[in-house]
Amino acid sequence: MNEIKKILVPIDFSDYSKSSLRYSVDFALNFNASLHLVYVIEPAIYPADFSMGQISVPAIEVETTEKAQEELSRLASEIIADKLDSTTEIRTGRPFIEIIECASEQNSDLIIIATHGHTGVEHLLFGSTAEKVVRKAPCPVLTLREPIKGFKFNG
Repeated sequence: MNEIKKILVPIDFSDYSKSSLRYSVDFALNFNASLHLVYVIEPAIYPADFSMGQISVPAIEVETTEKAQEELSRLASEIIADKLDSTTEIRTGRPFIEIIECASEQNSDLIIIATHGHTGVEHLLFGSTAEKVVRKAPCPVLTLREPIKGFKFNG
C-alpha cells in the first residue's frame, strides 16, 4: 500500500474549509505528511459589450490574488504554524479543475476537502466542487462535512 506523504487541502475561507484544515493538520501529523493548501479564484468576467464578447478585469484579479495570498498565509501560520511542512498556492480558474490539476502537478497522495452539504435547489444552483473533485481526482479524496465525525487523532 502506498504511503500518504503529500496531502492537498483546498481552501475557500469558509468555516467548513477552515475546519477541514484543522482536521487535515491532525491527519498529516499522524502520517508524517506535508500539506499543500490551494485557493482557487474564479476569474471575474463581465459582459461589457456584445460585439466584443466577454472581458476580464485584470486589476481586480491582481488585488484579489494579493488579498487571497495574505489570508491563506495567515490561515496557514495560525492553524499549521510549525507543526509540519506546508506550502500554499493561489490559482485562477474553475475550482474543481484547478484542484484536480494541482493534485496531479503536486503528485498528491490524498485530497482532503470540505463539503458544504448543499441539497435541493442550492445543489442545483451551485453544484458541488467536492463532488466533481471526487469524480475526477487522480488520487483518493476524503470529504468532510460538519460536524466532522470519524477518525480522531491523538495529538
